[in-house]
Amino acid sequence: MNVELDLITACINREKRAEYELYKLTYSYLMGVCYRYTNSRDEAKEMLNLGFFKILTNLEKYRPEVPFKSWIRKVMINVLIDEYRKEKKHAEHIQYVDDYKETADYSDLNPVMAKMDIEQIHELITKLPPVSQKVFNLFVIDGYSHKEISGMLNMSEGTSKWHLNFSRGKLKEMILKIVSPLKVSTQ
Repeated sequence: MNVELDLITACINREKRAEYELYKLTYSYLMGVCYRYTNSRDEAKEMLNLGFFKILTNLEKYRPEVPFKSWIRKVMINVLIDEYRKEKKHAEHIQYVDDYKETADYSDLNPVMAKMDIEQIHELITKLPPVSQKVFNLFVIDGYSHKEISGMLNMSEGTSKWHLNFSRGKLKEMILKIVSPLKVSTQ
């Protein structure tokens, strides 16, 4: 994705054609970010539109020394987290756990994960409980630290670590259920 500074300037000046061009240029990248944090393509599209609106209304805050792709990703993730917080008030109770022991058991599955396609992996991630899914995406896919995640999701670092460990364990269980019948049928 190559976004010229002239296009950004035109968008700041509210030129509709430039806004549409920016939307087309960033659509697939932003849709990929949204899809990781939602349970359906329709929900991802809805979040994309909310996030793109936020990007357009805050373009004057963008600084050219920061890669544009990184900037729009951060804006989009913040929109997704804000929307999650709104929903969380109505639907979620978080179990706080401060004791956590990191394990490396999940690393045995890397060769299996390499053989799965992205749709299968996404489907498994969406089966995780909402909070665990958010923590997993933020830590594993987007590279946030537990300290950053705890601030975003209003939980302790220990709880963030617990959700990550829980997610890894659940994903391992789900993958083993998929892989085990394959091992039996090939022997």
